[in-house]
Amino acid sequence: MCGIAGWVDYSRDVARYQDIAEAMTVTMARRGPDATGTWYGRHVALGHRRLSVIDLEGGCQPMAADEGPGARAALTYSGETYNFERLRAELAALGHRFRTRSDTEVVLRAYLQWGPGFATRLEGIYAFAIWDADREELLLVRDRMGVKPLYYATTPTGVLFGSEPKAILAHPDFKAVLDADGLRDVLSVAKVPGRAVFRGMRELPGGCTLRVSRSGAREERYWQLRVAEHTDSLEQTIGTVRGLLETVVTEQMVADVPLCTLLSGGLDSSSLTALAARISTAQGGGRIRSCSVSDPDLDGTAGRAANEDHIYARILAEHVGSLHSELPLKAPDLLDPALRASVLTAYDLPIAKGDEHASLHLLFRLVRQHSTVALSGECGDEVFGGYRWQREPDTVFSPTFPWVHEGRAAYQGNDVLFAPDLLAKLDLAAYERDSHSAAVAEISAHEHLADPAEARYREVTYLALTRHAQVLFDRKDRMSMACGLEVRVPFADHRLVEYTFNVPWAMKSFDGREKSLLRAAMRDLLPEAVAQRIKTPYPSIRAEAYDRTLRERLAGTVRTGESRLAPFFSEQLKKAVAREGAAALERGMSRAALETTLQLHEWLSGYDVEVVL
Repeated sequence: MCGIAGWVDYSRDVARYQDIAEAMTVTMARRGPDATGTWYGRHVALGHRRLSVIDLEGGCQPMAADEGPGARAALTYSGETYNFERLRAELAALGHRFRTRSDTEVVLRAYLQWGPGFATRLEGIYAFAIWDADREELLLVRDRMGVKPLYYATTPTGVLFGSEPKAILAHPDFKAVLDADGLRDVLSVAKVPGRAVFRGMRELPGGCTLRVSRSGAREERYWQLRVAEHTDSLEQTIGTVRGLLETVVTEQMVADVPLCTLLSGGLDSSSLTALAARISTAQGGGRIRSCSVSDPDLDGTAGRAANEDHIYARILAEHVGSLHSELPLKAPDLLDPALRASVLTAYDLPIAKGDEHASLHLLFRLVRQHSTVALSGECGDEVFGGYRWQREPDTVFSPTFPWVHEGRAAYQGNDVLFAPDLLAKLDLAAYERDSHSAAVAEISAHEHLADPAEARYREVTYLALTRHAQVLFDRKDRMSMACGLEVRVPFADHRLVEYTFNVPWAMKSFDGREKSLLRAAMRDLLPEAVAQRIKTPYPSIRAEAYDRTLRERLAGTVRTGESRLAPFFSEQLKKAVAREGAAALERGMSRAALETTLQLHEWLSGYDVEVVL
């Protein structure tokens, strides 16, 4: 997948500041362990760290098109363009000549042929920057669904950008500041596309480009989900879903390095593994590899469900004949300070689900021992309606994000932890309501659909795809790329997303169960036990010792009074901790609040963040 970084400054000869460009680029080393490169023009520096996946010898970057005197354009690219072979043939017929077999060169040539609008021709997951020497313009492009990350910060005379915030933070002209809006983003369960927490930094939204010239920077949208009529019958819809999945998985199995699947035992990952196994056999590739977490140290209902996961994973692996590997996890492993520091370094931001991120990080370390590319089932629930909050009327028809209304106590305990005047200023409830209203206004479903109920189901699907899924993409990208592992997400392919988005809810749930269309489309490839399995959530550590350790660590942070958060802790909390220690954090305190507050403490200090509220 690689990591990119860069800097445009129309007031300076950037080539004279190579130490800065190199410092920005080196922050992407974990994303690209195989090679490094930089390219300079008078007002631009492009940096690249490579994870070699396609054309291992010829795909080095940054890549320049240099026919005639000087370079016409230069590209630093992260991701995969799955239709690059078709585009290559089309461009060759138009007279382009290629020096490599890489999709990188195809993307560069496509820009030269069709200009900034060429992004609509690409199919894949990508984030890249192209410097047009003739126009003296920079073009940033992010894939339609926002699977691959891309951040930027405009300056008075140009722009800074990178795959992760750390690339921008490495530039001496950018200062890490957290303001009220940034803290709202950290403490809210509603991710807003474009927000990047750090003041002055943005995340380029999925389906968008940023054009930077001497006159300034302008975001433009090249792709948007739109409400439309679905005319296919149920039988036709099931067949189309199956056909799309076969096409998408086939395309995403193209790699010049070892590939595997991430197999949880659920319907999504089982479907991908079954398809990948069939395709690999048909292409003469032999048995597919699959990997999962097993025997987590859990208790209670969630524990039993998670322990079932590896059983179903084994059933599926035996059914399709995959080479299956398992990683056993224990709660103490996930509390290791070095591991948690590595997670924060990979993410650059405080997170609420530390155990899930840490477990993925450990899994990806194992996977990377034998594979460089993995297929994962992210977005299957969002596409096919797998979550409870997508199906139950009381959550669907709530006036806010349905996962908020569901009662998810993501930050229960904030009123205990933080000062009342800070919480009043942040007003998270109003922030989430406003964010919800802005999100549903983007598609105006009620203007296109006569049935109000169907319009709301369409809105909920849109929220799932454009808000909820973004959190999952971020988690999977950061944790995998920190291990030099490329993870591809077939269910997020825009063709599948576009088609299923407008399927009526009655058809998506035609058999009264979750993910009815996927279950029907894949039934012939799955063992009955897996095909009929009820959805279970991602395994989360439930051991009391885990939460007790979090409380003890946070109590220690509060007691010292040395944290940059100290001015924002409530006086009642400080007194209670001084009197009772960690016991003061046992009542009405969710794990998410504990995790996020501890991460905030570490982040503010480790990233030298100035707090301006």
